[in-house]
Amino acid sequence: MINNGNMSDILKYMPANISSILVKLPDSIVEHVEEVRLRVGRPLIAAGSGKEYVMGSMGWLEAAKGEPYIVTVEDIKSAVQLISNFSVYSVEDEIRNGFITVSGGHRVGLCGRAVLDNNKIRTIKDISFLNYRIAKQIIGAADKVMNYIIRSPDSIYNTLIISPPQCGKTTLLRDIIRQLSDGVERYSFRGRKIGLVDERNEIAACCFGRPRNDIGIRTDVMDSCPKAEGIIIMIRSMSPEIIATDEIGRREDGEAIIDAINAGVKVITTIHGNDIEDFLRKGSLESLRKDLFERIIIMSRRNGVGTIEKVYAENYCEIYSA
Repeated sequence: MINNGNMSDILKYMPANISSILVKLPDSIVEHVEEVRLRVGRPLIAAGSGKEYVMGSMGWLEAAKGEPYIVTVEDIKSAVQLISNFSVYSVEDEIRNGFITVSGGHRVGLCGRAVLDNNKIRTIKDISFLNYRIAKQIIGAADKVMNYIIRSPDSIYNTLIISPPQCGKTTLLRDIIRQLSDGVERYSFRGRKIGLVDERNEIAACCFGRPRNDIGIRTDVMDSCPKAEGIIIMIRSMSPEIIATDEIGRREDGEAIIDAINAGVKVITTIHGNDIEDFLRKGSLESLRKDLFERIIIMSRRNGVGTIEKVYAENYCEIYSA
């Protein structure tokens, strides 16, 4: 039976017949589940740690007899109502981006028929595919990189984390924020004021403005706000010593980060990519290539989620390699 808090949280955003199947997964599998996939006319599948678990009405098929449970149109419609709190209109902006973030920081990806307006996606109709991505907080996930990030008892290095999807970058960032906010005794680091711009509400997992995840005692959160705008608001209103945000990509994001650094604020952020070359090829972030990041951390899942492959210092000098 399921006793994992993260999995239990997300079951309430699934139709009853789907959740009643998933609760039959043993705890030994539940703790590794990262995604639950609903595809119309296809089997219900849970996945994690590089494995897939095809589900039947009696549970995981390798452990129970029966046929795969085939997801129906009604399942998808019911799921969309649940993840939108029965108001699809209220989450149209999120649907346009291809996902909805629900309470707990879990992200539900959606695919279907794109409706265009001037060659831009206005919304997604006929949703037929859902991907529930389960957010998990791991206290201590950043222990192995803190010595590269902390400069002195009062300061850190401007840090960029580069990672493909599903390698644990958000989990790593969340724990970095927690430790820098609370202070890190083993490095005599005193906790600093952090302004977290949580555009997708995945890091702090705020509910009615209150973080559900542990992000430290000195962290202020602006959630559901575009990164560039949020960074400027934080600098103007909350006097942060560190700005943290996730998944930069737009030119405006890069410009806001430069403004923060020029204002004397340290920055920790992430981007999607496989290596440092991916970062250097991103034309929209060209302004950030001038040695603004004093530490660059490369992640993968080669040895499991959260693998730290390399760490670079200024001038892209490698200081750690797995």
